[in-house]
Amino acid sequence: MMERTDRYYRRMMRTITRCTLLYTEMVTTAAVLHGRRRDLLAYSPAEHPIALQLGGDDPAALTECAYMAEDLGYDEVNINVGCPSSRVQAGCFGVALMGHPDKVADAVHQMRARVAIPVTVKHRIGFDEVDRYEDMLAFIDRVSESGCDRFTVHARKAWLKGLSPKENRTVPPLRHAEVWRLKQDRPGLEVEINGGITTLSEVEHHLQQVDGVMIGRGAYDHPMRFAEADTRIFGQDRDPLGIPSDPLEARERVVRQMADYAATLTGERDRPAHLARHMLTLYAGIPGARRWRRTLTEGLATREPVHEILLRALGIFAPSTHPAVGGPPQAPHP
Repeated sequence: MMERTDRYYRRMMRTITRCTLLYTEMVTTAAVLHGRRRDLLAYSPAEHPIALQLGGDDPAALTECAYMAEDLGYDEVNINVGCPSSRVQAGCFGVALMGHPDKVADAVHQMRARVAIPVTVKHRIGFDEVDRYEDMLAFIDRVSESGCDRFTVHARKAWLKGLSPKENRTVPPLRHAEVWRLKQDRPGLEVEINGGITTLSEVEHHLQQVDGVMIGRGAYDHPMRFAEADTRIFGQDRDPLGIPSDPLEARERVVRQMADYAATLTGERDRPAHLARHMLTLYAGIPGARRWRRTLTEGLATREPVHEILLRALGIFAPSTHPAVGGPPQAPHP
């Protein structure tokens, strides 16, 4: 998600879930090939498993970027064929590419021939008037011929004219049943569902019908809902926080680990304030959440070091157990 799933957000999510596949923000092939490549593709080894999501319509450029992704150690490369913004329409990528299945198939074919990591496609149910189930099936059948490793289907159509990108995330009705039907009709394909799914219980429900579930805005607005993902969804013996039943202590562990991380962000390209912004929703649904958000926002306005803001804000929830700013550094929790 643009301006959401950057390396700071991904680092926070890795304190909550180790098994969930994380995606980068969508980056365009032009930006990677001709722009700030180092900044755009940077990530920490702690973020694995991680997928690079690309936007573009030139198979050769997509292939070159896929090669870079593999060389840098990314676990997957994903082509975005779902974004409905006017900027991507102008470049004929994003959801506009659903109208050009041969081009998508050519890109997947060239990428698969160049790299060994999975090449996947994220797309919509349809767009504008091209929104019948049969239209989606025709698109998938064509692209699957090229060896696409997984189809991630946002279960809404997109209107390229008349709706904003934000409205396209909520106004067109969800059509989950059509994604389920796709898996039934094409059992040999790996099918993942996306759109309007926000809880692990909903994930478990959908996994009875499809191979995977992607959560976007729900993960950003309620990151702690992933605190049991590793045990409930991936069958691990233990979740990273270990104590999801204690909402305050679990969050405290996240805050302390991220404060330690923020204290290391001293480089010229580092943006620790971005980390704090991603943590505004950490206490969503918990008494004191509004004060937590205000404390972080006001602290950022004063340019107070982010790690100090985070440790000070912990006092909102348990004043007697948190040291004053300037106290001895806290060791990270295991």
